[in-house]
Amino acid sequence: MNSPSPNPSEDRPSQASASDRFAREPEVVQIGGVELKLAHPYDAASDWIGQNELLMQLLACWLTVDESDLPLTPRLIGSPGVGKTQLAIAATKRQGLPLYIYQCTADTRPEDLLITPVLSRGGEIAYHASPLVSAMITGGVCILDEGNRMNEKSWASLAPLFDSRRYVESIVAGITIPASAEFRSAVTMNQDESTFEIPDYILSRLQPTLQVGFPNKQDEMAILQYHLPFAEPEMLALTVDFLQRSHELKLDFSPRDGINLLRFAIKRMKQNPSHPVAHDVAWQEALEKCLGDEAVDLESLAERRKRTLGGDAVPLGLADLFFDADDPLHPDREDEDDDDLI
Repeated sequence: MNSPSPNPSEDRPSQASASDRFAREPEVVQIGGVELKLAHPYDAASDWIGQNELLMQLLACWLTVDESDLPLTPRLIGSPGVGKTQLAIAATKRQGLPLYIYQCTADTRPEDLLITPVLSRGGEIAYHASPLVSAMITGGVCILDEGNRMNEKSWASLAPLFDSRRYVESIVAGITIPASAEFRSAVTMNQDESTFEIPDYILSRLQPTLQVGFPNKQDEMAILQYHLPFAEPEMLALTVDFLQRSHELKLDFSPRDGINLLRFAIKRMKQNPSHPVAHDVAWQEALEKCLGDEAVDLESLAERRKRTLGGDAVPLGLADLFFDADDPLHPDREDEDDDDLI
Protein backbone atom coordinates (compact mmCIF):
# COMPACT_ATOMS: atom_id res chain seq x y z
CA MET A 1 0.00 0.00 0.00
CA ASN A 2 1.20 3.52 -0.72
CA SER A 3 1.09 5.12 2.72
CA PRO A 4 0.04 8.78 2.86
CA SER A 5 2.50 11.37 4.06
CA PRO A 6 2.22 12.49 7.71
CA ASN A 7 1.56 15.93 6.29
CA PRO A 8 -0.62 15.41 3.20
CA SER A 9 -0.34 19.05 2.19
CA GLU A 10 3.31 18.45 1.36
CA ASP A 11 2.26 15.95 -1.34
CA ARG A 12 -0.19 18.33 -2.94
CA PRO A 13 1.45 20.71 -5.44
CA SER A 14 0.20 24.27 -5.21
CA GLN A 15 -1.35 26.13 -8.11
CA ALA A 16 1.58 28.54 -8.04
CA SER A 17 4.15 25.76 -8.41
CA ALA A 18 2.21 24.31 -11.36
CA SER A 19 2.08 27.65 -13.16
CA ASP A 20 5.80 28.17 -12.57
CA ARG A 21 6.58 24.71 -13.92
CA PHE A 22 4.73 25.22 -17.17
CA ALA A 23 5.41 28.95 -17.59
CA ARG A 24 7.90 28.11 -20.35
CA GLU A 25 5.27 26.29 -22.40
CA PRO A 26 4.01 28.42 -25.31
CA GLU A 27 0.41 29.57 -25.01
CA VAL A 28 0.10 29.82 -28.78
CA VAL A 29 1.58 27.46 -31.38
CA GLN A 30 1.32 27.43 -35.15
CA ILE A 31 0.43 24.29 -37.10
CA GLY A 32 -0.18 24.30 -40.85
CA GLY A 33 -0.26 28.10 -40.85
CA VAL A 34 -2.98 28.19 -38.18
CA GLU A 35 -2.37 29.64 -34.72
CA LEU A 36 -3.72 27.54 -31.88
CA LYS A 37 -4.19 28.72 -28.33
CA LEU A 38 -3.40 25.84 -25.99
CA ALA A 39 -5.35 24.82 -22.93
CA HIS A 40 -3.70 25.11 -19.53
CA PRO A 41 -2.48 21.89 -17.90
CA TYR A 42 -4.31 20.59 -14.85
CA ASP A 43 -2.70 20.40 -11.43
CA ALA A 44 -4.08 18.71 -8.32
CA ALA A 45 -3.37 16.25 -5.53
CA SER A 46 -2.12 13.04 -7.09
CA ASP A 47 -1.37 10.35 -4.51
CA TRP A 48 -2.71 6.86 -5.15
CA ILE A 49 -3.28 4.73 -2.05
CA GLY A 50 -3.49 0.95 -2.21
CA GLN A 51 -3.98 -1.36 -5.23
CA ASN A 52 -0.42 -0.63 -6.32
CA GLU A 53 -0.60 -3.31 -9.00
CA LEU A 54 -3.18 -1.22 -10.87
CA LEU A 55 -0.82 1.75 -10.91
CA MET A 56 2.01 -0.40 -12.26
CA GLN A 57 -0.28 -1.83 -14.97
CA LEU A 58 -1.24 1.67 -16.11
CA LEU A 59 2.39 2.80 -16.20
CA ALA A 60 3.25 -0.31 -18.24
CA CYS A 61 0.63 0.73 -20.83
CA TRP A 62 2.51 3.98 -21.36
CA LEU A 63 5.96 2.40 -21.73
CA THR A 64 7.68 2.07 -25.09
CA VAL A 65 10.29 -0.67 -25.39
CA ASP A 66 11.61 0.19 -28.85
CA GLU A 67 11.70 3.12 -31.26
CA SER A 68 9.00 1.41 -33.31
CA ASP A 69 6.84 0.66 -30.26
CA LEU A 70 3.75 2.72 -29.40
CA PRO A 71 2.08 3.41 -26.05
CA LEU A 72 -1.29 1.85 -25.28
CA THR A 73 -4.48 3.72 -24.42
CA PRO A 74 -6.15 1.74 -21.62
CA ARG A 75 -9.72 1.84 -20.35
CA LEU A 76 -10.07 2.38 -16.59
CA ILE A 77 -13.42 0.86 -15.65
CA GLY A 78 -15.22 0.87 -12.32
CA SER A 79 -18.08 2.28 -10.26
CA PRO A 80 -18.33 6.06 -9.83
CA GLY A 81 -16.13 7.37 -7.02
CA VAL A 82 -13.59 4.52 -6.79
CA GLY A 83 -10.70 6.70 -7.99
CA LYS A 84 -10.27 5.99 -11.71
CA THR A 85 -9.32 9.57 -12.53
CA GLN A 86 -7.13 9.79 -9.43
CA LEU A 87 -5.26 6.71 -10.58
CA ALA A 88 -4.51 8.31 -13.95
CA ILE A 89 -3.46 11.56 -12.27
CA ALA A 90 -1.04 9.69 -10.00
CA ALA A 91 0.43 7.80 -12.96
CA THR A 92 0.94 11.09 -14.82
CA LYS A 93 2.80 12.51 -11.84
CA ARG A 94 5.08 9.46 -11.88
CA GLN A 95 5.83 10.18 -15.54
CA GLY A 96 6.62 13.84 -14.84
CA LEU A 97 4.43 15.00 -17.74
CA PRO A 98 1.86 17.82 -17.95
CA LEU A 99 -1.68 16.61 -17.40
CA TYR A 100 -4.83 17.55 -19.32
CA ILE A 101 -8.34 16.30 -18.53
CA TYR A 102 -11.28 16.38 -20.94
CA GLN A 103 -14.72 15.75 -19.42
CA CYS A 104 -16.79 13.80 -21.93
CA THR A 105 -20.56 14.35 -22.12
CA ALA A 106 -23.45 13.10 -24.22
CA ASP A 107 -23.43 16.28 -26.34
CA THR A 108 -19.66 16.41 -26.94
CA ARG A 109 -19.00 17.24 -30.61
CA PRO A 110 -15.89 16.38 -32.65
CA GLU A 111 -14.87 20.05 -32.73
CA ASP A 112 -15.15 20.17 -28.92
CA LEU A 113 -12.66 17.33 -28.72
CA LEU A 114 -10.23 18.97 -31.16
CA ILE A 115 -10.31 22.69 -32.04
CA THR A 116 -13.01 25.25 -31.33
CA PRO A 117 -13.27 28.53 -33.27
CA VAL A 118 -13.87 31.57 -31.05
CA LEU A 119 -14.77 35.05 -32.24
CA SER A 120 -12.32 37.55 -30.74
CA ARG A 121 -13.09 41.15 -29.81
CA GLY A 122 -11.52 42.36 -33.02
CA GLY A 123 -13.96 40.28 -35.03
CA GLU A 124 -11.32 37.73 -36.01
CA ILE A 125 -11.59 34.00 -35.45
CA ALA A 126 -9.21 32.50 -32.90
CA TYR A 127 -8.70 28.76 -32.70
CA HIS A 128 -8.59 27.17 -29.26
CA ALA A 129 -7.07 23.71 -28.85
CA SER A 130 -8.90 21.31 -26.56
CA PRO A 131 -7.12 19.69 -23.59
CA LEU A 132 -6.68 16.58 -25.78
CA VAL A 133 -5.00 18.46 -28.65
CA SER A 134 -2.95 20.49 -26.16
CA ALA A 135 -1.63 17.25 -24.67
CA MET A 136 -0.83 15.94 -28.16
CA ILE A 137 1.17 19.06 -28.99
CA THR A 138 3.02 19.49 -25.68
CA GLY A 139 3.72 15.77 -25.20
CA GLY A 140 1.53 15.49 -22.13
CA VAL A 141 -1.08 13.07 -20.84
CA CYS A 142 -4.79 13.46 -21.60
CA ILE A 143 -7.46 11.71 -19.56
CA LEU A 144 -10.76 11.35 -21.38
CA ASP A 145 -12.99 11.25 -18.33
CA GLU A 146 -16.22 9.21 -18.54
CA GLY A 147 -15.54 8.37 -22.16
CA ASN A 148 -18.57 6.12 -22.58
CA ARG A 149 -20.82 9.18 -22.30
CA MET A 150 -19.68 10.29 -25.78
CA ASN A 151 -21.52 9.42 -28.97
CA GLU A 152 -20.01 7.48 -31.87
CA LYS A 153 -19.52 10.53 -34.09
CA SER A 154 -17.17 12.08 -31.55
CA TRP A 155 -15.29 8.81 -31.06
CA ALA A 156 -14.87 8.46 -34.84
CA SER A 157 -12.85 11.68 -34.94
CA LEU A 158 -10.30 10.06 -32.58
CA ALA A 159 -9.89 6.77 -34.46
CA PRO A 160 -6.61 7.76 -36.21
CA LEU A 161 -5.18 9.07 -32.93
CA PHE A 162 -5.48 5.77 -31.11
CA ASP A 163 -3.87 3.56 -33.73
CA SER A 164 -0.50 3.66 -35.45
CA ARG A 165 -1.31 6.90 -37.28
CA ARG A 166 -1.41 9.03 -34.09
CA TYR A 167 -2.97 12.17 -35.54
CA VAL A 168 -6.28 14.01 -35.67
CA GLU A 169 -7.85 16.08 -38.44
CA SER A 170 -9.66 19.30 -37.62
CA ILE A 171 -12.23 20.17 -40.26
CA VAL A 172 -12.93 23.46 -38.49
CA ALA A 173 -9.32 24.67 -38.72
CA GLY A 174 -8.48 22.69 -41.87
CA ILE A 175 -5.31 21.14 -40.44
CA THR A 176 -3.89 17.76 -39.46
CA ILE A 177 -2.29 17.59 -36.02
CA PRO A 178 0.28 14.85 -35.29
CA ALA A 179 0.77 13.66 -31.72
CA SER A 180 4.11 14.13 -30.00
CA ALA A 181 6.07 10.96 -29.30
CA GLU A 182 5.63 11.71 -25.58
CA PHE A 183 1.83 11.94 -25.80
CA ARG A 184 -0.04 9.46 -23.59
CA SER A 185 -3.73 8.95 -22.86
CA ALA A 186 -6.24 6.92 -20.89
CA VAL A 187 -10.04 6.71 -20.85
CA THR A 188 -12.13 6.33 -17.70
CA MET A 189 -15.54 4.71 -17.90
CA ASN A 190 -18.24 4.35 -15.26
CA GLN A 191 -20.21 1.16 -14.97
CA ASP A 192 -23.75 2.51 -15.13
CA GLU A 193 -26.66 2.62 -17.56
CA SER A 194 -26.50 6.33 -18.51
CA THR A 195 -23.90 5.74 -21.19
CA PHE A 196 -23.51 5.14 -24.93
CA GLU A 197 -22.46 1.86 -26.46
CA ILE A 198 -18.92 2.36 -27.77
CA PRO A 199 -18.41 0.79 -31.23
CA ASP A 200 -16.09 -2.19 -31.50
CA TYR A 201 -13.62 -0.45 -33.80
CA ILE A 202 -13.01 2.08 -31.02
CA LEU A 203 -12.91 -0.47 -28.20
CA SER A 204 -10.24 -2.40 -30.11
CA ARG A 205 -8.08 0.74 -29.90
CA LEU A 206 -8.67 1.26 -26.17
CA GLN A 207 -6.74 -1.62 -24.70
CA PRO A 208 -6.18 -3.11 -22.19
CA THR A 209 -9.11 -2.86 -19.77
CA LEU A 210 -8.05 -2.14 -16.18
CA GLN A 211 -10.76 -2.81 -13.60
CA VAL A 212 -10.66 -0.41 -10.63
CA GLY A 213 -12.44 -2.01 -7.69
CA PHE A 214 -13.32 -0.94 -4.17
CA PRO A 215 -10.39 -0.71 -1.70
CA ASN A 216 -9.96 -3.03 1.27
CA LYS A 217 -10.53 -1.81 4.83
CA GLN A 218 -6.96 -0.66 5.50
CA ASP A 219 -6.69 1.18 2.18
CA GLU A 220 -10.09 2.79 2.60
CA MET A 221 -9.10 4.10 6.02
CA ALA A 222 -5.84 5.48 4.60
CA ILE A 223 -7.74 7.18 1.74
CA LEU A 224 -10.13 8.92 4.14
CA GLN A 225 -7.28 9.95 6.43
CA TYR A 226 -5.38 11.40 3.47
CA HIS A 227 -8.28 13.51 2.26
CA LEU A 228 -9.59 14.39 5.73
CA PRO A 229 -6.59 14.53 8.08
CA PHE A 230 -8.69 16.59 10.54
CA ALA A 231 -11.40 13.92 10.96
CA GLU A 232 -11.67 12.24 14.35
CA PRO A 233 -10.88 8.50 14.59
CA GLU A 234 -14.39 7.65 15.73
CA MET A 235 -15.94 9.29 12.66
CA LEU A 236 -13.44 7.63 10.35
CA ALA A 237 -14.17 4.21 11.86
CA LEU A 238 -17.95 4.64 11.46
CA THR A 239 -17.52 5.57 7.82
CA VAL A 240 -15.09 2.80 6.94
CA ASP A 241 -17.30 0.17 8.59
CA PHE A 242 -20.29 1.46 6.61
CA LEU A 243 -18.39 1.42 3.30
CA GLN A 244 -16.95 -2.03 3.84
CA ARG A 245 -20.37 -3.42 4.65
CA SER A 246 -21.79 -1.84 1.49
CA HIS A 247 -19.00 -3.42 -0.58
CA GLU A 248 -19.83 -6.83 0.89
CA LEU A 249 -23.48 -6.35 -0.12
CA LYS A 250 -22.51 -5.36 -3.70
CA LEU A 251 -23.78 -1.80 -3.26
CA ASP A 252 -22.11 1.10 -5.05
CA PHE A 253 -21.23 3.41 -2.16
CA SER A 254 -17.68 4.55 -2.82
CA PRO A 255 -14.78 6.26 -1.02
CA ARG A 256 -15.99 9.52 -2.59
CA ASP A 257 -19.34 9.00 -0.86
CA GLY A 258 -17.52 8.40 2.42
CA ILE A 259 -15.47 11.59 2.03
CA ASN A 260 -18.56 13.71 1.33
CA LEU A 261 -20.46 12.10 4.19
CA LEU A 262 -17.63 12.84 6.62
CA ARG A 263 -17.20 16.40 5.41
CA PHE A 264 -20.85 17.21 6.04
CA ALA A 265 -20.86 15.53 9.45
CA ILE A 266 -17.73 17.42 10.55
CA LYS A 267 -19.13 20.74 9.31
CA ARG A 268 -22.35 20.15 11.25
CA MET A 269 -20.39 19.45 14.41
CA LYS A 270 -18.28 22.59 13.99
CA GLN A 271 -21.20 24.79 12.99
CA ASN A 272 -22.15 25.68 16.56
CA PRO A 273 -19.37 24.83 19.03
CA SER A 274 -21.47 25.97 22.01
CA HIS A 275 -23.96 23.18 21.33
CA PRO A 276 -21.89 20.27 20.06
CA VAL A 277 -23.72 17.51 18.24
CA ALA A 278 -22.90 13.94 19.23
CA HIS A 279 -20.66 12.07 16.80
CA ASP A 280 -23.17 9.36 16.02
CA VAL A 281 -26.06 11.81 15.60
CA ALA A 282 -24.08 14.03 13.19
CA TRP A 283 -22.82 11.00 11.27
CA GLN A 284 -26.33 9.53 10.97
CA GLU A 285 -27.73 12.84 9.73
CA ALA A 286 -24.91 13.11 7.17
CA LEU A 287 -25.57 9.55 6.00
CA GLU A 288 -29.23 10.33 5.30
CA LYS A 289 -28.59 13.70 3.66
CA CYS A 290 -25.68 12.58 1.47
CA LEU A 291 -26.66 9.03 0.53
CA GLY A 292 -30.42 8.97 1.12
CA ASP A 293 -32.73 7.37 3.68
CA GLU A 294 -32.31 3.97 2.05
CA ALA A 295 -28.62 3.93 3.03
CA VAL A 296 -29.59 3.67 6.71
CA ASP A 297 -30.50 -0.01 6.27
CA LEU A 298 -27.97 -1.55 3.90
CA GLU A 299 -29.35 -5.08 4.15
CA SER A 300 -32.84 -3.98 3.10
CA LEU A 301 -31.42 -1.85 0.31
CA ALA A 302 -29.34 -4.76 -0.98
CA GLU A 303 -32.38 -7.03 -0.93
CA ARG A 304 -34.48 -4.50 -2.86
CA ARG A 305 -31.72 -4.06 -5.44
CA LYS A 306 -31.48 -7.83 -5.78
CA ARG A 307 -35.20 -8.16 -6.39
CA THR A 308 -35.13 -5.30 -8.90
CA LEU A 309 -32.36 -7.01 -10.84
CA GLY A 310 -34.17 -10.32 -10.77
CA GLY A 311 -32.07 -12.05 -8.11
CA ASP A 312 -32.52 -15.79 -7.98
CA ALA A 313 -36.28 -15.67 -8.53
CA VAL A 314 -37.91 -18.42 -10.55
CA PRO A 315 -39.64 -17.12 -13.72
CA LEU A 316 -43.39 -16.66 -13.29
CA GLY A 317 -45.88 -18.67 -15.29
CA LEU A 318 -49.43 -17.76 -16.34
CA ALA A 319 -50.92 -19.47 -13.28
CA ASP A 320 -48.84 -17.26 -10.98
CA LEU A 321 -50.91 -14.27 -12.09
CA PHE A 322 -54.08 -15.80 -10.59
CA PHE A 323 -52.90 -18.00 -7.69
CA ASP A 324 -50.45 -17.60 -4.81
CA ALA A 325 -47.53 -20.01 -4.81
CA ASP A 326 -48.95 -21.96 -1.80
CA ASP A 327 -52.57 -21.93 -3.04
CA PRO A 328 -53.91 -25.53 -3.18
CA LEU A 329 -55.61 -24.66 -6.49
CA HIS A 330 -52.33 -23.59 -8.12
CA PRO A 331 -51.90 -26.02 -11.07
CA ASP A 332 -48.10 -26.10 -10.68
CA ARG A 333 -48.10 -26.54 -6.92
CA GLU A 334 -46.28 -29.59 -5.63
CA ASP A 335 -47.91 -31.06 -2.54
CA GLU A 336 -45.87 -32.73 0.18
CA ASP A 337 -48.16 -35.78 -0.14
CA ASP A 338 -47.25 -36.08 -3.82
CA ASP A 339 -43.58 -35.93 -2.92
CA ASP A 340 -44.05 -38.74 -0.41
CA LEU A 341 -45.74 -40.87 -3.04
CA ILE A 342 -42.88 -40.30 -5.44
